[in-house]
Amino acid sequence: MKLTLGFDVYGTLIDTHGVISELEKMIGATQAPRFSQVWREKQLEYTFRRGAMRKYLNFGICTRQALDHTAETLQHALSDEQKGELVSAYDTLPAFGDAGNGLSTLKNAGHALFAFSNGQAEAVETVLENAGIRQYFRGVVSVDEIGTFKPDPEVYHHFLKVTHSAPGNTWLVSSNGFDVIGAVAIGMKAAWIQRSPAVILDPWEFSPTVILDSLDKLTHSISSRQP
Repeated sequence: MKLTLGFDVYGTLIDTHGVISELEKMIGATQAPRFSQVWREKQLEYTFRRGAMRKYLNFGICTRQALDHTAETLQHALSDEQKGELVSAYDTLPAFGDAGNGLSTLKNAGHALFAFSNGQAEAVETVLENAGIRQYFRGVVSVDEIGTFKPDPEVYHHFLKVTHSAPGNTWLVSSNGFDVIGAVAIGMKAAWIQRSPAVILDPWEFSPTVILDSLDKLTHSISSRQP
């Protein structure tokens, strides 16, 4: 059976901590990893809060506001020019090493692959192209089209509508636990990509269909669970 697969982009296919090399130039190698982590956490927090409040502003704005908050919290006096360079670095973030091979194998197997992101479609197109993996996808589905963020159930229903797919024949692939839970909660299947053994999944009543440590294992894992 050919499936529809929605791939989360930032954190799953694209390494958001690719900004560390830019941060090292500005605040030093010792401080850069911590800054990157806090920035990412605050970025996601802002999307959660805006989704819950129904006060949508796009992912790019959430990213910049999270950067401002992180710089102030960690007491790094970054200039507007430096902040602009860091935000621009999101266009050239690298893909994880397993992304190209994993996506290629799935596409060659005949599955329909879509990028499915909190990011705006134009920004997602750009980062995927620069990372060398855009060619594997039939299209990009962005939450910006409906003005809310994952894990709002509306987001996953929107994905199903755009891709003309049914929940039982559709997989979400994500390294973000909240994303996996959101998809499973509306009836989709989901593969959680555990990028680090230190990261644990929330102990909720919604469990991923499979847990993998690499995209390379996805084709076999999905095939073994098909009727």
